[in-house]
Amino acid sequence: MAMGRRREVQQDALWVATTQIRNAGHVFYDKLNALLGAHEFDRWVEDRCAGFYAPVMGRPGVPPGVYFRMHLVGYFEGIDSERGIAWRCADSLSLRQFLGFAMHENPPEHSTVSRTRRLIDLDTHREVFTFVLKILGENGLIDGKTVGVDATTLEANAALRSIVRRDTGESYEDYLRRLAEASGIATPSREELAKLDKGRKNKGNNDDWQHPHDPDARITKMKDGRTHLAHKAEQAVDLGGEGAVLHVEVRGADEGDTQTLGETIVGTTEQLGELADDAHTSDPLHEQWMSEVVADKGYHSNETMVMLDEMTIRGYVSEPNRGRRNWRGKAEAREAVYANRRRIRGNRGKRLLKQRGELLERPFAHYLDQGGMLRCHLRGRANILKRLLIQVSGFNLGLVMRRWLGAGTPRELGARFGRLVRCVHALIKSILLPWSSWQSHRRVARGPARPCPRQVAA
Repeated sequence: MAMGRRREVQQDALWVATTQIRNAGHVFYDKLNALLGAHEFDRWVEDRCAGFYAPVMGRPGVPPGVYFRMHLVGYFEGIDSERGIAWRCADSLSLRQFLGFAMHENPPEHSTVSRTRRLIDLDTHREVFTFVLKILGENGLIDGKTVGVDATTLEANAALRSIVRRDTGESYEDYLRRLAEASGIATPSREELAKLDKGRKNKGNNDDWQHPHDPDARITKMKDGRTHLAHKAEQAVDLGGEGAVLHVEVRGADEGDTQTLGETIVGTTEQLGELADDAHTSDPLHEQWMSEVVADKGYHSNETMVMLDEMTIRGYVSEPNRGRRNWRGKAEAREAVYANRRRIRGNRGKRLLKQRGELLERPFAHYLDQGGMLRCHLRGRANILKRLLIQVSGFNLGLVMRRWLGAGTPRELGARFGRLVRCVHALIKSILLPWSSWQSHRRVARGPARPCPRQVAA
């Protein structure tokens, strides 16, 4: 066979039939499209979003089904920005097919996706999240009795050095210069400003400082110890089922876990109530939904334990070591704390706390770390929550896809296929190697090969 040589770039043909461009598609995205099509997702979401588009005049905008699918691509492909999502969808033929675009059609650009996100309100994004939860309920993936609550920080798209005073709008450096001049330093240098700032207390108070372009961001300490502007993402996970995320919310990073637990419980209860009202998921539902809450020691306090008792919810909250407690005048809190202590020391409590470490941290690893949302590329709590709701919806859809295909993401499906190929190769090798070694042993036992009679005569 002759070696082929690369030709120089020539002018493309004027007409190319689409049948000549073969696209087998992607197994994962084809199954996901079939899942959404079976529940008539496009028709449902177009009815919900009809009020955000002009009825008669105007250029046709991005269909809502395409907009939400592009954000699902961002989760499944691990792309953090909308610009990267738009580029990836324009580059891949299988993703074009997933979005429903022909070969001669171009997917939306990132600016169009951003404008559509601002166009569709937050309540519609919540309805899409609930729509996906109903799909999980139909497939029997939601139990809803035991719910785990956890929170993490999201790095904001804002620099800490750009904060300004809330009252005067003065920058941080100008504020330090004014303090230095008031203390007697006429022309302070940067070293003197840093020395002056080092000894001040409560210098990063969120009541005094904000970012001019992202007022919702709060000064907080991150998981790795850095101080940064950030947001707080809090989730409620179904520990009794397959680990589906039942509720997610973006809150201020300076709000404590004990302050936001009540709102998360109320939001999760409302979400489960909407699932109970659905006709398709009425059979597997339990009458004791949201009857148990599992959380880490950051949520433990006297007020939290009393609140859970008033809600008739059994709490399995890890208790920090606070030493000897003084319960004088706190009989109700003492009973609630002691009851929680007895539960977490029992066999079921130990099992739930162990399960919390597995099922509560896994969603964060999927839709934040691998999904590319540990650092926000959006500003404003509402915009971040819109993106986060679709990210979590993609994670929940991955639970259904894992039941169908054995993999929850395209990368996991490719890895499973690679492991299957390696296993088949190892199996064939294990069969052929004993056969080849047996053949070589047989040749050694028979001795050297006898010469051919014709060679002997010659």
